[in-house]
Amino acid sequence: MHGQVSGTTEVVQGDVLDPASLTPAFEGVETAYYFVHSMGDDRDFEAQDKLAAENFAKAATHAGVRRIVYLGGLGNPDEKLSKHLRSRQETGNILRAHHPQVIEFRASIVIGSGSVSFEMIRALVERLPIMICPRWVRVKAQPIAVEDLLAYLLAAAERPISASQIYEIGGPDRVSYGQIMQEYAQQRGLTRWMIPVPLLTPYLSSLWLGLVTPLYARIGRKLVESLRNPTLVSNNLAESVFAVRPRSVRDAIARALVNEDREFAETHWSDALSSAGQSQSWGGDRYGSRLVDSRTITVTVPPEKAFAPIRRIGGRTGWYYGNWLWSLRGFLDLLVGGVGVRRGRRHPDTLRVGDPLDFWRVELIEPNQRLRLRAEMKLPGRAWLEFEVTPCEQGSTIRQTAIFDPVGLAGLLYWYGIYPLHQFVFAGMLRNLARAAEKWD
Repeated sequence: MHGQVSGTTEVVQGDVLDPASLTPAFEGVETAYYFVHSMGDDRDFEAQDKLAAENFAKAATHAGVRRIVYLGGLGNPDEKLSKHLRSRQETGNILRAHHPQVIEFRASIVIGSGSVSFEMIRALVERLPIMICPRWVRVKAQPIAVEDLLAYLLAAAERPISASQIYEIGGPDRVSYGQIMQEYAQQRGLTRWMIPVPLLTPYLSSLWLGLVTPLYARIGRKLVESLRNPTLVSNNLAESVFAVRPRSVRDAIARALVNEDREFAETHWSDALSSAGQSQSWGGDRYGSRLVDSRTITVTVPPEKAFAPIRRIGGRTGWYYGNWLWSLRGFLDLLVGGVGVRRGRRHPDTLRVGDPLDFWRVELIEPNQRLRLRAEMKLPGRAWLEFEVTPCEQGSTIRQTAIFDPVGLAGLLYWYGIYPLHQFVFAGMLRNLARAAEKWD
């Protein structure tokens, strides 16, 4: 349905399996992008893909859409392709059969947050210090950074063509899945041992993958069967007609990690999490590689009074709950060469970006609104503690959020090992912060 508008973007609801619902979605559209696939469906995803593509192309043609841009998958059609890759290429054929102008990009692994292939690689590397590697781990691919892929997709809207065209796109590196894993591990500071075995078939690999990365099990079991097929660019047509020059695998992974940091730092938890304010699962919520434990409390004072005890946290004021536990954590940090809690804070009542605060450092402060601290203690990962105050009908809402970016299995074990303590300490801290705010003069 129409009506959800933000800036220059209007959101329209449509269902590619319901042709009638697509008519309003194509009103006023000149270029339509098709990113639909049905691998997450329990039914026959190939049949669903065919029906969805046919409905989409017919509706676009009927509405007078000038061009369809489709993202498919690389793979030599003369070889025996997996169901996944075969369906990706058949989808392109169906779109071309029902629309006169289709630009199809065929890509291999997309390096970036949200890409299923990349997220599976990330999950395997983060969780498994030793990996039993079947033959498909040595199969070659030609990954492309998500930013370079987007550049191709945007350029396709303006590319002057009069008929359909297929472009194969990829970065400059032809690498195995194992090499991608090792590059990711190196950039995350992890050591990973990979043991090749000849007997682990794609099917058995998919079952194993479901145990290690259950979040991607349904799609992963279908996707892993396609890993036996090399996904390499066989011609340079895209390079000759587009100005995009894709970056290397190393740069693509580095850029993906930087982008995740930036996007995560800009997240406001009052918007990103439920209004109930509590984490939705034991162990917190997961956002990409990060684990998040967030909670809220309402106080009957304005934001400036609600924020007052927050800006005094640490140092001689303490942490409002379980100070002896915070001191013990600082002592343990000293034993392993960390900073401990001996630094205190620069000023008892004011904070600025860059200030040390016990074994934290102030990364962001917005007066009477937001304080984010970055941990400087020794950890198997990176950690932040954030406080956000927002006005509400009763007065103010205080949100307290612990964020952890675990590095490897040690990081995951650390987080889940101390999570019960988080429930105890952080709940008490938030409760006492609220009491201090109510009493603030």
